[in-house]
Amino acid sequence: MDFGIMGFDAPLLTTLQHIMDVADHDADKTSTAPMRTYVRDAKAMAATPVDVKEYPNSYVFIVDMPGLKSGDIKVQVEDDNVLLISGERKREEEKEGAKYVRMERRVGKFMRKFVLPENANTNAISAVCQDGVLTVTVEKLPPPEPKKPKTIEVKIA
Repeated sequence: MDFGIMGFDAPLLTTLQHIMDVADHDADKTSTAPMRTYVRDAKAMAATPVDVKEYPNSYVFIVDMPGLKSGDIKVQVEDDNVLLISGERKREEEKEGAKYVRMERRVGKFMRKFVLPENANTNAISAVCQDGVLTVTVEKLPPPEPKKPKTIEVKIA
């Protein structure tokens, strides 16, 4: 896609176009491997919509994952405060004599990362996948006790 044709000529758009062109070009895989990984991860993140709800005692992340088994989904915590939901939807094996006429369902890797707030209890996380919907619940830490003022005894000299 050429942004210049559409009337856009900004350095940021030129850089974005270059990244997209690099991702589609298969010339030198060794020099563009980190770039390819970044573009692949960005596409996986963009294609995985998530609803996030906050309740008084928890945060809840809801992801549609139709047809996936629990072994295809990973829920992890990185760096003590980053929730990572990832996995892979594999293509069905073609049966002999059958061919795709149309293929619209997305296959491949998916991933989402969320920086958890300070009051998230990363030791109390649960994940349940039911009827094709993954629900990840992150409990909140109890609010800190208010500090009581320290009383200092006044001595008479």
